[in-house]
Amino acid sequence: MRENCRVSELSSTFVRLHARLAPVSFVPEVRLHQADEPIGLWELTEGEFSSDRPPPFWAFAWAGGQALARYVTDHPELVAGRRVLDLASGSGLVAIAAARAGAASVRAVEVDELAVAAVALNAEANGVRVDAEFGDILDGDAGDAEVVLAGDVFYSEAMARRVLRFLLRATRAGAPALVGDPGRAFLPRDRFDELATYDVPVPEALESVRVKRTTVWQLRAGLPKAAG
Repeated sequence: MRENCRVSELSSTFVRLHARLAPVSFVPEVRLHQADEPIGLWELTEGEFSSDRPPPFWAFAWAGGQALARYVTDHPELVAGRRVLDLASGSGLVAIAAARAGAASVRAVEVDELAVAAVALNAEANGVRVDAEFGDILDGDAGDAEVVLAGDVFYSEAMARRVLRFLLRATRAGAPALVGDPGRAFLPRDRFDELATYDVPVPEALESVRVKRTTVWQLRAGLPKAAG
C-alpha cells in the first residue's frame, strides 16, 4: 500500500510539472491540467507510450471528449441523479462535466496511471468528486452504471472492437451509452444514432487542423440498420 501511494504521488507530481491548469476551449466551465507542447511530453513518456502511438491522452482535451462534455453540460438531465461511468477517461473532462451536471456518482476508468492522477487532480481543481480508477474493464461490464460515456475511443481497430462489445453489453443492460467522435475511421456509425454535431477547437499539433467536426452519438442496443 505504501509503494502504491508513492507511485500515485509521483504521477501527480509529473502531471503538475508537465501540464498547466487552464480552461477547456469548447467547455470553458471546466479547467484541466493541459500540456502546451505535445511532442516534448510524448518523448518524456516513451516508457509507457511507444513512438507509433498518440501523445498521452490525459494531457489534452481531445475533440471527442470536448464534444461529449459540452453535450452533457447542455443536457444535464442525461446524468442528473444517475450513476455514471466514464470509459477511457483520459483527462477526466467528461467525468467532470457529468459531476458538474449533477450525477449521483461518477466513476472514471483508465489504464494509464498518469491519467488516473490527472483525473483526480482535475476533479479537485473543479470542486467535484470523481472516483478515478486504474484498470482495464473492457472485458467485463459497466457494473451499476446507469449512463456510460466515452470520448474519442474509436482510434484503433482493436480498441474499437473491444469498446463496442463493452458498450453493447452496457446498453442491453439498460444503461444508455454515448460517445463523442471526431470522425475516427473505426467508429461503426451504423450502430449509432446522431445526437449533436459541433465544430470543436483542437491543438493543431495533434490533429493537423485547428477545428474538428465532432459528433455525439448514442449506441443502439439492436442490430445495425439495414442498407437502403
